[in-house]
Amino acid sequence: MTYLKFNFLLISLLFIQTSYAQQDSTVTKFSGSIGITNNGFSIIPTFSLHRPATIMNFSWQRNRFSFNPDIRLVSDASKGGMIFWFRYQAIQEKTFGLRVSAHPAFTLIRRSIDDNGNAIEITEMLRFLAYEITPSYQIFPNWNVSAVYLQGNGLQKHGPQLTQVLFLNTSISNIKLGGDFRFQFMPSVYFLSTDGFRGDYFSATGILSNKNIPFTVQSTINQTVDSDVPNNKDFMWNVMLSYNFNKNLKSVK
Repeated sequence: MTYLKFNFLLISLLFIQTSYAQQDSTVTKFSGSIGITNNGFSIIPTFSLHRPATIMNFSWQRNRFSFNPDIRLVSDASKGGMIFWFRYQAIQEKTFGLRVSAHPAFTLIRRSIDDNGNAIEITEMLRFLAYEITPSYQIFPNWNVSAVYLQGNGLQKHGPQLTQVLFLNTSISNIKLGGDFRFQFMPSVYFLSTDGFRGDYFSATGILSNKNIPFTVQSTINQTVDSDVPNNKDFMWNVMLSYNFNKNLKSVK
């Protein structure tokens, strides 16, 4: 996707969102979470920072549109990523939904360069454009299944050029543990292709929460089934403590 196409898409989304904002009884919802983890996973779990990290997710939502920054950084900001999602809920029925998304992304990596015969390590920012299609189906009130197709395109000649991944997800939420404690379980299998390399994986996330406390504890595991992706690790895990918030900012009459 060229810069021109992306700018056209972005302008179109903002124009449509502005049109929707003029409707009556519109509420802008602001929510998000800020967490710390021993191992910062990417949105594709096999791409891990392999270091403690801060994970920040925010969402501004109005009608069917939302803007969702996703920021993941190690303590000295030498590695990590910043993703700025623009999302539209194209279908929003009682049991079936379809969401389309696009984003620019910026990934910070460590790279060695030659400086007058001396090898030095620098932090480089790689740029990407990506889109995502997500159908979902609600089986029961606390149980849904979804599929996510994500494609990312590199904007520089080095580094990953084309990454495609298909997630098959399910989520079982509001599992009562006693008192006000709840548990959510989200297993997933996904199939990754990046510049001719392939990988198949199993991932699962568990989230422990209490409806009276704004903090959650969650843990994710990622198990390789079969992969020839460079620097792939067979098994990874993390644990994260997050502060969560959800507010209605304003209404338009």
